[in-house]
Order: sequence, then C-alpha cells, then structure tokens
Amino acid sequence: MKISMMRELLCADVICHEDLLGSHVYSACGSDMMSDVLAYVKDQAVLLTGLVNSQVVRTAEMMDMKCIVFVRSKMPTPEMISLAEESGIVLMATDKRMYEACGILYSNGLVGNKVKHV
Repeated sequence: MKISMMRELLCADVICHEDLLGSHVYSACGSDMMSDVLAYVKDQAVLLTGLVNSQVVRTAEMMDMKCIVFVRSKMPTPEMISLAEESGIVLMATDKRMYEACGILYSNGLVGNKVKHV
C-alpha cells in the first residue's frame, strides 16, 4: 500500500515528508509502548501511536520504519518533526482512535507480522 493511500483511508494530515507519500509499505503495528515495538516488532514499515515524545521517532528510526501515524489528533513536537525530517520518516496525524485506524488499514490489506507462540 502506498503511504498516500493510508493518508486517504485515515483522513490524515501530513506533517512532514509529503514528498515520500509515493513510498510503498507492506506492514504496520500499533502501540504506545516503544519497549514492545523494540521487543516484538519485525519488518514493520508503519507505526501507529498516540505517544508524543522523541523516543517514538528514535524507535521508528532504529526499526527502519518509513512512516509514523499519530492517532487521536495527537501532534508531534517541533523536535520530533526535526528528527523525522532528518531520518526521512513521514509523519501524519489522524483524529481516529488507534483501534479504528489499525482496523481500517488492516481491512484494506496492510498486515502485521506473525507472532510465534512459545
């Protein structure tokens, strides 16, 4: 799915890197706990979160994510925007809640990674 399609589906505002909306993404995760993202997420290109601090962008950068979508009308700080611009990460914001945003993307073909049960 192109990031531009995600923008349309979520009625999201682009905060930075509108020039990268043509990029393709194939998977996503939704979490407000960056420790879970670091521990359990593999090969995800999109992070949906309501957490607004610089660790979100730093985590996405470490995980090679292409896009962060802030849910519940949350807006990143100027520092976060600057970090995302330097890292080439698209930032978007939607008024949808996490559950709804993840459901919309999932039902339109964007999947998460398989979880191995031990």
